[in-house]
Amino acid sequence: MRQFTAVVNPTAGGSTGAATLLRLARLLRAAGAGLETEYSHSLAHAQDIARAAGERGRIVLAVGGDGIAGGIGGALSGTGTVLGLVPAGRGNDFARALDLPADPDALADILLHAEPRPVDTIEVESAVHPRTVVLGSVYAGVDAEANRHANNARLLRGAASYYAGGLRAVTGWRPADYRVTVDGEEHTHRGYTVVVANSPYYGSGRLIAPGARVDDGLLDVVMISEAPRRLFFTLMNELKDGSHIRRPEVRVLRGRELRIEADRPVPYGADGEVDATLPVTLRVRPGDLPVLYGAES
Repeated sequence: MRQFTAVVNPTAGGSTGAATLLRLARLLRAAGAGLETEYSHSLAHAQDIARAAGERGRIVLAVGGDGIAGGIGGALSGTGTVLGLVPAGRGNDFARALDLPADPDALADILLHAEPRPVDTIEVESAVHPRTVVLGSVYAGVDAEANRHANNARLLRGAASYYAGGLRAVTGWRPADYRVTVDGEEHTHRGYTVVVANSPYYGSGRLIAPGARVDDGLLDVVMISEAPRRLFFTLMNELKDGSHIRRPEVRVLRGRELRIEADRPVPYGADGEVDATLPVTLRVRPGDLPVLYGAES
């Protein structure tokens, strides 16, 4: 029977996250699985716990949102340790990409019986972060600023915090001139953002890259060009269903290695956690992390 170590972000999900984990723990133990729970006090601490558990041959459960999922998944990338996700955070976008259920009974069934399947990860390299690995996406521009505002929100949660953060960010944003090099081919771009996506979702369920797949060995590059603010707000609404990619202001490329530069200091983020400034170099790591999930991504 499987042996699990749950690494918990105690600030994610509030009482909902705690209730989800409690119910899930009962189900796993009732089925005969072993489960130990560790509470992290920082992302680095969570990564250390996960690595140590993996070295003991245990399946690591990341309990929280995209920050802890991406941080732990990145730490385990290339080690062979199996990862399971317990979505209990604000965004849960990588769990959404894997079609993981929120219901504890259905999730327990996947964790107990699903065979590990390899997913891609993203290697992130910059002057500030010499080598970081994340799961979902890296975004450079207004959405990084929006994510910063969302992380600082006190009264709003989930999609509402991201939407409010987006409104605040766009109000003070001015377009940047980007140079994006994809597999050696250089592209110039003036606009609001460049998003490099392994997962189709970011920002709490927004379908930024509808064609992205977590296991295709490619990264989708979504570039949103300069546009009147009113049109940009329309684009934000179209992220709900991915229809924004049909607009001429949106360009989508695909590749395995890329570099993003800009004509001024532009912030970038990754899985809601990395907070840095361009330039940045990104590489896909194909099939580098075994994950427990059921439905096709």
